[in-house]
Amino acid sequence: MKIKPIRNEADYRKALERLEVIFDAKRGTDEGDELEILAIVIDNYENENFPIGMPDPISAINFRMEQMGLKQKDLVEMIGFKSRVSEIMNKKRKLTLEMIRKLNAKLNIPTDVLIQDY
Repeated sequence: MKIKPIRNEADYRKALERLEVIFDAKRGTDEGDELEILAIVIDNYENENFPIGMPDPISAINFRMEQMGLKQKDLVEMIGFKSRVSEIMNKKRKLTLEMIRKLNAKLNIPTDVLIQDY
């Protein structure tokens, strides 16, 4: 087992190929240990080179609504009148601090997602 840092795309591809070969290794074996370490190295490389940004607030709200089976009318208690909900969801009006607090509490969307500009 010789694991080294991933410094470029070629190293990354090699690491992924090796990961595929040992993917089903049993824990506690040499290949199992190699698998765990290789996964950490790959994850580190991906986080540095392919970061996933946060969704914009409205996309996050839409996603959570879909997960929870909610409709826009269900946001009235958190945002205000139906017309205000429509303006927010169509990005014609910004979320207020009070709306962000309520959306965070009721939909469990992180505030750092909700406070972003859109």
